[in-house]
Order: sequence, then structure tokens, then C-alpha cells
Amino acid sequence: MDAVEVARALLAEADATNERRLLVLTGAREDCYRVADAVLDAVPVGVSDTALVGDRDALACRHVEPNRASTLLGTTLSAVVYDAHDTLRPNALGQVVGAVDGGGMLVLLAPDLDDWPDRRDGFDEGLAVPPFGVEDVSGRFRRRFVESLRAHPGIGIVAVGTGTAADDADGSQVVDDGLTGPAPRLVDSREPDDGLPVPVGHEFPRETYEACLTADQVEAVHEFEFLVGDREASTGADGDVERRALVVESDRGRGKSSAAGLAAGAAAAAGLDVLVTAPNRRNAAEVFDRARELLATLDAAGDHPDADGHLVTTAGGAVRYEPPRVAAESAAEPDLLVVDEAAALSVRLLDETLTADRVAYASTVHGYEGAGRGFSVRFREHLDDSDHDVHECRLAEPIRYAAGDPVEVWSFDALGLDARPPVPEIVADATPDSVSYERVDGDGLLADPILLRETFGLLVLAHYRTEPDDLARLLDAPNLTVRALTHGGHVVSVALLAREGDLPPETAAGMYEGDRIRGNMIPDVLVSQVRDEAAAAPVGYRVVRIATHHAVRSSGLGSRLLDEVRDEFAGSVDWLGVAYGATARLLRFWERNDYAAVHYSTTRNDVSGQYSVVMLDPCSESGGALADRHGDWFARRVGGQLTDSLDDADPDEVRAALAACDGDLALDLTEHEWRMVAGAAYGTGLFDVDPAPFRDLVVKHLVDPDHDVRLTDRQERVLVERALQARDWSTVADDCGFHSAGQCMRALGDALVPLCDAYGGDVADEERERHG
Repeated sequence: MDAVEVARALLAEADATNERRLLVLTGAREDCYRVADAVLDAVPVGVSDTALVGDRDALACRHVEPNRASTLLGTTLSAVVYDAHDTLRPNALGQVVGAVDGGGMLVLLAPDLDDWPDRRDGFDEGLAVPPFGVEDVSGRFRRRFVESLRAHPGIGIVAVGTGTAADDADGSQVVDDGLTGPAPRLVDSREPDDGLPVPVGHEFPRETYEACLTADQVEAVHEFEFLVGDREASTGADGDVERRALVVESDRGRGKSSAAGLAAGAAAAAGLDVLVTAPNRRNAAEVFDRARELLATLDAAGDHPDADGHLVTTAGGAVRYEPPRVAAESAAEPDLLVVDEAAALSVRLLDETLTADRVAYASTVHGYEGAGRGFSVRFREHLDDSDHDVHECRLAEPIRYAAGDPVEVWSFDALGLDARPPVPEIVADATPDSVSYERVDGDGLLADPILLRETFGLLVLAHYRTEPDDLARLLDAPNLTVRALTHGGHVVSVALLAREGDLPPETAAGMYEGDRIRGNMIPDVLVSQVRDEAAAAPVGYRVVRIATHHAVRSSGLGSRLLDEVRDEFAGSVDWLGVAYGATARLLRFWERNDYAAVHYSTTRNDVSGQYSVVMLDPCSESGGALADRHGDWFARRVGGQLTDSLDDADPDEVRAALAACDGDLALDLTEHEWRMVAGAAYGTGLFDVDPAPFRDLVVKHLVDPDHDVRLTDRQERVLVERALQARDWSTVADDCGFHSAGQCMRALGDALVPLCDAYGGDVADEERERHG
């Protein structure tokens, strides 16, 4: 049996079961390409239905560069060849696996499996962040990857030799034919003789349901009628439409985006305005494809898409796309908002979409597009607490291939796509006193699959976007280390730490002049943006991610973990730090744990929609000097930032960021400026005549930890929005709940009184006495 015979047998099994198979060709690169060419020539797969993902265009089929593997997301092919000789990129592999259709085959070209874990490739070079070299990268991910290839069913492995394609056995050795000998399957449920049943009493056109491929899809599309139907009947006495939300969840490849597209097309055909958003336009392609096809079937499409690529209908409806930030800001405008791949968006952005009266969230539970649990754990709590009537449905039956497909099972395991924290019942009684602090190294993770699954599963929770590359970084990157709290042997809280700094002067000079240095986020920001070349020398650990099991969140475990990290590392580094998308809650958490804000980004993250903040906890004299000067600089510049680039930041976030700043800000107002401020506080003076001294006073109040002035939350919001962010009086009045701009003006004057009392001195005293 040679490679061609193995491929034919694997494809026959795949076709008979509507599953997929994986063929691994190992050996020298040229030999692998030679045998792969012979395999593709011998199996019944068309050239147009095949793609090669690799650095070299070496086969007679479509060629895709590894860094463009994402273009295969949403496509369907019968065969994909992935060349991993130069670089095994977990993200790219995760993207191409999903492109293979049921009855098809993934072909992996790889070096000799015994030698592969000890090789270093282009991906490893990216893990070797300064001051580490590629020789410091371990091979644990590939070692685990090779073991998964050998252990999972449905994977044929052929070691190719040096023969020629004309040889009977092509010079190869079959290590494992990968055949599973499956039992015969029943008729595929996607193609029953009489078609899928159409729901009784449906409102969408019958053709919408006839376009569905599974009973799960039919049910999901029918649930969308809950959102778009009966709008007039559900309007309350105040004229507002009853608020409704739909959550559609599934693993990858179950047709949730197609269901959303069919529903969007049906709604637009009825004249409704449907706004679709996703992490990027490519992610929403399936929604638009299905909507476009349905509109054509219904003869409801307009003459052509408009200039922005939106689908318009003869009834005046539309299916249109906007990026997440724009869609969140305009969520209240369309008749229906559809958020596709919601798991890949931040909780903050998702929260903003709740202004929509009718909104649907399509979310991947496991899979490349978004393994983050921010949606399923955090946002779902917010959604359930909102005033929306929430329906949900789950699609379980795969569209492209049969349930239990061995390639899906293998890819989920090999790439960590199904990593989960412990079940809640096991850890529900964990407390700061019951847990143990663990130093988790890469060898320990590799040796203990449950520890790896629980650790990575919790890290997935900590971020809105976690990808297969992150699993490789966790196992192999020399600058990363993991610390955890365990309860009864199970991980309940975990921190991923990255060693940064300790960079030589020549590297610091390059950073100052514009070079980007991988894996050194905090030094890079402080050197390149804040122009502090000396910030590259101190060494520290950045908390890349920290997560606590949702069953025991807010019980002090995160703080206990940070205390343990500090106790362990404080004697060997200059600082501990963190950089993250700022929210008021997170800022208060980090401040309580003695981290101080030193930098506020001036642009929002495209996906999360958040401004980032950098915070430091000094551990040495050098780290203290670093934190002190940057705290002072931050306090001095933030007033100008808030009037300009940060004028749309959330006021409570701003208050929390400034409260977390330990900077020393001198309040150097002239006598005349004090009279302007005190006049507005005690008398008839006007803020609008000279806002600058008011801004300095408000920043001083918010960053000063030593004074006893206590303002209400609303008073501080007024000061932030008007004095710091220069929002107009009407906007501030609306945001802060005042009946009029005049009432808001008086409130600002009232808030200034205790500040003038505390900081104003003799000049303010004179103004106060003069105005009685």
C-alpha cells in the first residue's frame, strides 16, 4: 500500500460517511510535494476544488500564502494541502481545516515526525522575543501536535522516500493507513426524501425554509421571526417597540451564519432595515451570500447593491454592514441588528449593542473564529439583566460534514479549540484560604492534559479573542510563564506573565527611533510614545491575562493570585505591570492591587472599542523611579488628552483611571486664574470664559490621594465631561440626568465649592467672603 492507495481509501471512507480525513506526508519537502502531486492526480478531486496553503506555489491548484489562510474561512473545498515544512502556524491550520467539506481530505506536508519537535521554524522566530533567541523556544507544542497525529483516528501517515512517481509504491512507507472501518450510516438527515418540514404558521416566505440544510437551521431561522414579526402589536403605550434579543450558538460549521443570512434576507424582503456587524466584513460574508441568494429566489433584490455593497430590496429594505464600533454607536437605528461572530467582540462593544430594540447574536462556542468566553459568560449576564425578552437556540448538527467527524475532533484537541475550565460544581466552594499557589511550567502542562485544558480554558475566558497561536505561545514562548491557584487539584484562577525589558542600549535607541520590538509591550509604549528611552532597561513581568473561574468570581481569588505573584517575583524584577482595555471596574480592581496608571492610549482598539491603559507596580528602586516619573508625566498630560483625543472616553472610566494615578501634579494657578475659578464656585463667574484653570483643578482633585474632598459620582461626572472633555452643556445635562443646561451649570458651580475650599488658599477665601 502506497500514499496514493492510502489517499484513495481515506477518501472512500470520507465519502461514505460524509466525514473528512487527514493524510500526513512526512519527509523531505521536495519528496512530499512529489507524492502530494501524485495523490491529487489520482483521486477524484477537481483542481478548482483544491487549494495549497504554503510558501511555495508547487501544485496544480489554487495557491494561498500562509499569512492569507484566513481567506479560506467561509469557503468549501474538497481538498486542502497545508505545507508545514517552513512554518507550522496554528492559526493558519485552524483556518484551513474548516474549509474542507464532508467527503474531503486535508493533506499535511511535514518534516519527519520524530525530528519535527526539535526543529525551529518561522513561527518559532516570532516567539523568540528580545532578549531571547530562537534557541530558547521549546518544541512542546509540536511535540504535542505530533502525538495528536499519531493518536487520533482518521489520520493516515505516510513517510515518503526518494522514489519517483512512476514507481509502483512511490518509495513511501505507510506508518498508519488511518482507516476507521466505520459502520454504515443512516440516510443523511440533511437530505430527507420529502425535504425539511416548514414550521407551521411561519411568517418568512416558504423559500426561506426551503433553503435550509438541517432541521437545526430551520429552527434557528424560525426563531428570527420572533425578532422581526409583530412589531406593531408589540408596541407599548409609550410608543416604544418591545425589546427582544435572540442568541444563536453553535460550534463551527453548523450553519448559524447561514441561518442569520436567510433571516436577514427575508426581513429585508419585507422592507426592514437590517444592520449586520462582525469583527470584519469578511466574517460576515456568509450572511450576505445567503441573504443575496434568497433575495434572488424571491425576486426581491434591487437592481444592484448600493455604493457601499449593501443589499437593497424592491420593498425598500436593506441588508447592510458596518464595523463593530460604528454598529454599536448606531444600534438603535435599524429595525434589526445582527451581530455575527459575537464571541470575537469585547463585552463593552456587545453591551453597547443593547440599545437596539431587536438584536440577534450569532456566536461560535468552539472554533477558530472566536473561542473567547466573554460572550457566553460575561455578556450573557448583562443580556439577561437587560430589558430584552431573550430567546436562544443551539445548532448542533454540522452542515459541511457529519457529526463526530474525526478531523474536527482532532483539530479541536490539537489546537485547543475545545479547552474548558473545570465544571462549576467542582470549584464552587473555592476561597482564598482553600487554594494553593502553583508554578505551572510548560513541561507540566505538556505532561498533564487536564491541567493544560483547564489552564488554557481559563485564559480563553480572559480575552475576547483567543486563537490557536496562543496555545503554542503558552507551551513554547521563552518569555511567558504561568501561575495558578488550584482548588482540589483544579485550576480556579490563572495568570499568564510575560517577561519584558532588560533591553540593551542599542535596542532602546532603535525603539526610540521607531523600531518595533516584539513581546515588550510596556517598554515599547513608554519608550516610543512617551519618549523615555531609559524605560527599556528595567526588567519586569507584564500580566498578559488573568482570569478566575466564573463560578467563584469576585471572591478575592484574583487578588490572592496577584499577591502571590508579587511575593514570588518582587525580589528579582523592577516592576510588575499590565496593559488592557480600560473599564471602570477593571481600573478599580488593579488599583486595589497596588497598580498605578501611567499611560492612556489615544485610540480605541478596532474590535474591543476600548482605550487601553498601562499600569505599574514597582518592585525595586529602579522600578519606583520608572513608575514615579511616568505617573507624574501622565498626570500632567492627561488633561490635554481628555479635551482632545479622549473626549469620548467614558467619564466613569476617566475617573477611575485618574484615581489610579499616583502622579504628583503641582497646581500652579495664578491669582487671576484662582479668581476665575472661585468666582464660578462662589459667585457669578462663568466657566466658559476661561476653562483652562478649571481643567487643572479638576485633574488635581481626581489624582490627589491625600485630600479629604468627597464629591458625589454625579458631581465628578459633570466635572469630567464639561471641564475635562469639553462636552457642551446640553450633552452633559442629558448624560448626567439634569432637567436643563442651566441646572447642570449650577451643579458644576456647586461641585467646585469644596475644591476651592481645599486648594484655593487666600484668593479663594477672599472670593468666598466677598460673595457671602
